[in-house]
Amino acid sequence: MHRLLTGAIVAIFSILFAGPALAAAAAGGAAVAGPKLFGVPVDFFLFGATLLSVALFHHRTFTVAVTGLSIIIVYKFIFTGFPPGPGVGGLLAHMWHERIILSNLLLLLLGFAVLSRHFEDSGAPEVMPRFLPDNWMGPLALLGMVWVVSGFLDNIAAALIGGVIAKHVFEKVHIGYLAAIVAASNAGGAGSVVGDTTTTMMWIDGVSPLDVLHAYIAAAVAWAVFAIPLSLKQQAYSPIQKHEIGHHKVDWGRIGVVVFILVSAVGANAGANLYAPKLLDVIPMIGLAVWFAIIVGGLLRKPNLKVATDSLKGSLFLLALVTCASLMPVQALPPASWQTSFGLGFISSVFDNIPLTALALKQGGFDWGILAFAVGFGGSMVWFGSSAGVAVSNLYPEAKSVFKWIAGGWWIIVAYVVGFFALYLTLGWHPHEPHRLTAPSMITDDGGH
Repeated sequence: MHRLLTGAIVAIFSILFAGPALAAAAAGGAAVAGPKLFGVPVDFFLFGATLLSVALFHHRTFTVAVTGLSIIIVYKFIFTGFPPGPGVGGLLAHMWHERIILSNLLLLLLGFAVLSRHFEDSGAPEVMPRFLPDNWMGPLALLGMVWVVSGFLDNIAAALIGGVIAKHVFEKVHIGYLAAIVAASNAGGAGSVVGDTTTTMMWIDGVSPLDVLHAYIAAAVAWAVFAIPLSLKQQAYSPIQKHEIGHHKVDWGRIGVVVFILVSAVGANAGANLYAPKLLDVIPMIGLAVWFAIIVGGLLRKPNLKVATDSLKGSLFLLALVTCASLMPVQALPPASWQTSFGLGFISSVFDNIPLTALALKQGGFDWGILAFAVGFGGSMVWFGSSAGVAVSNLYPEAKSVFKWIAGGWWIIVAYVVGFFALYLTLGWHPHEPHRLTAPSMITDDGGH
């Protein structure tokens, strides 16, 4: 597995440095319109069949995703070509265009798996029960902590920290509560330009942080709707465990490494946005910053790289789905409206929210706070709908079932609807004019997908 991890990292750098040659290899012309069924391009049926197969065969998700991606690529070779052009050149050029998103996502998922193990080995999760109530308010307080932490950290990290703590404070974790941890992380990042990839994209593209802040109205209402019943469900399923005070000690050196990794990720993101935004289109700054911090932190505490190799297969599964989504012929969204934004929340539960957000930014005319909540929180409805969900499911493989996720955490769907309309009915729909003529830079994924 260590060879597989090394191969994946080498592949990332090979794509990065071979990129100009790959892009130049693309043939001229764009993709052509392919066959349609009921007025819908066949591409979407192939993608839908892949997602349905993931739901049905949740013990073979990686195989299903890779098979679906292969079928879509073959179909586009024969019938439509790729967005940059036909043939091998078009495929290579498309992968070059997506390189930063995919490499950042892979590096972050693997890096945060190492981070979560540092946190787990620090002893802090065993100490948490001292500060959490020993009734249903305990799991509720943990969800509140994840919500708050996600507002200033990446929501993948917030979800993983919540998942690690849950492993130690509950003997068993209900799938509905796992979904609640993911939903709390996505809700917490919805109104912050550093808490979710989609809001960061908006910030990079020129949207003011104040223009997404009101997403927290919907996020707070949604949190209350799903957090209370799912906390009650978790407490009934497996009550929070009490630990004797003084029995566990915290390794503050490992906590320092965790903080250093998180600060490096946030610092690289904010620094590049402020001082070198073009760099984000050239190298996966945030993912590289995380691994640089892991290596430097290794001088103080040795990282457990085995957890990265163990999560590699699940991470590649998500990359396969993201690549499938990027190949879909989504040329334009319906006219910007609250109805469109509401629908995008459901679409983002199965369709990567990065290209959806990019299209919305290019089109303009959206209320960015409403859109931020929709595409950020909407991915919580399905386990692979956000990077936070995929990361948590790597910790809890039993969560990789669409049916169990929805059956256990259906309150999240209710929370999305209630939260959305709480914001819309409170503040109304306030669209912004298009502020750029070009599409935004697309950097990393977090979940909000």
